[in-house]
Amino acid sequence: MSVEEGDRLLVRAVRHGGPWTAGLALAALTAAAADLLLPAALGAAVDAVLAPDGNPARWLAVAVVLIGLVAAAEILTDLAAGMSGARATARLRHTVAGHVLALDPRASRRCPPGDLVSRLVSQVPEAGGAAAAVVLAGAALVPPLGSLAALTLIDPWLGATFVGGLVVLGLLMRTYVTDAAEATTHYQRTQSDIAARLTEALAGARTIGAAGTVDREIARVLRPLPSLGRHGARTWDTIGTAAARGAVVAPLVQIAVVTVAGLALTAGRLTPGALLAALQYAALGAGLGSVVGVLGRIARARAGSRRIAEILAAPAHRHGDADLPTGAGRLELRAVTVRDPGGGDRPLLDRVDLVVPGGATVAVVGHSGSGKSTLAAVAGRLLDPDDGDVRLDGVPLRRLRQEVLRRSIGYAFARPVLIGDTVGAAIGLGPDRRAPDLLRADARAARVDAVVDRLPAGYDTPLRDAPLSGGETQRLGVARALRAERLLVLDDATSSLDTVTEYEVYQALLGTRDRRTRLVVTHRAGTAARADLVVWLDHGRVRGYAPHHALRTEPEYRMLFPAAGR
Repeated sequence: MSVEEGDRLLVRAVRHGGPWTAGLALAALTAAAADLLLPAALGAAVDAVLAPDGNPARWLAVAVVLIGLVAAAEILTDLAAGMSGARATARLRHTVAGHVLALDPRASRRCPPGDLVSRLVSQVPEAGGAAAAVVLAGAALVPPLGSLAALTLIDPWLGATFVGGLVVLGLLMRTYVTDAAEATTHYQRTQSDIAARLTEALAGARTIGAAGTVDREIARVLRPLPSLGRHGARTWDTIGTAAARGAVVAPLVQIAVVTVAGLALTAGRLTPGALLAALQYAALGAGLGSVVGVLGRIARARAGSRRIAEILAAPAHRHGDADLPTGAGRLELRAVTVRDPGGGDRPLLDRVDLVVPGGATVAVVGHSGSGKSTLAAVAGRLLDPDDGDVRLDGVPLRRLRQEVLRRSIGYAFARPVLIGDTVGAAIGLGPDRRAPDLLRADARAARVDAVVDRLPAGYDTPLRDAPLSGGETQRLGVARALRAERLLVLDDATSSLDTVTEYEVYQALLGTRDRRTRLVVTHRAGTAARADLVVWLDHGRVRGYAPHHALRTEPEYRMLFPAAGR
């Protein structure tokens, strides 16, 4: 991920602020303009007091109006900054979440949950504040530039003196944003590392407790803490150095302007009111506190944008615009190769050629690490192969429209994650709403309808209030997959079921009325025996493809199953 990609995302974040960004610019510039006019009005009031026929009340009234305008504009600035940041943050979070969900499993593994949550919770808002940071940075230029113009109009020597001070300030601040952004990026990355470690530890809390390694795990989670401290200290050192330089130079600039203004007053080139205005313009233009704060916001927004751009740089699935012709669900894998993203010596799948006839049930068996789950993933395009092609009824999966693909292929996993507000919503999850009678039919087929009926509110029971065992969760996952129209992919989806329940589920799935194609990853001989064909994988290659009774003549094939199931 290049710095340019992060900066392009920063520009997008500014645009995401929408109309509130324009309102913020108007309010901030109005406040800056009123601030610039106020010294002139007060100076004119002083001169009017000293003049025999002056009218100070008029200029005091102008000053009061300007003060009220500044107050109102600053209130609107705060409101617009908050609203533009909230709008941009929401858009960025939606973009990042959608992109992560569109990644294939290999790419999504590069985003550990803790790291992703850290970026979404803390770093996306930093990037979302880009509009406010940029607008306020632009507004922060108005006081020094306006003060320069005003001082030059009052007396050219005052303008020249002030320019010298601004040049010195600019030289001292030239690397501040870059250094602060780099330090903040390292801080955010280390913070995400700690969050990822903590999430892993919480997910394995029972294992850690059973192993008695709580103290060791705490040490592992907090191991990056010294690095976090160093990067945090560097961030504050950068800010403190910039503020210290400004604290030294800014008063010197004011002293220089006051000295020149005093000499001009002595020489008769300035009035007392003009001297007062000059002093105020020098203080207004040389004040660095707001500038450092605004530049700090830009640095944090830039760092946050870089961190978000790292996620968005991972390529997401691209879908085509094709529909499926009429067909029975014939699945074809043509020279499919999937390489290990970790750079292993051998591919996960190695030039696999396979044809699953429409309406057939094919079991996938093999030792752990043989490529079973990878084959299941490419069969329904949860994962794209590095080489080769996967087709359903003659159409490459890459060419299908997303809604067609997900309506045609259903997945059930060994550890399904139930998503939705209620049990019924979890079963009906999909591209379109599932009718209640179809939900109940799917639950009956998965042999989980009796479990749902015993829940407090049946299918309307909130998931958080549904005490489900591992086997019951698996059956709900199977029920969710049954909405598929042509292909069911069951990746070890009944491993937590007892033998009797598994038999009942498969009897329902293999019924004569249901002619969908089924690809079943299994470790059980009974499941393989009930299938029409068995794919025997070994080190990513198809070692055998035949009915179970034909393959079981091979001793190594029989060794795949427990002795009781051979």
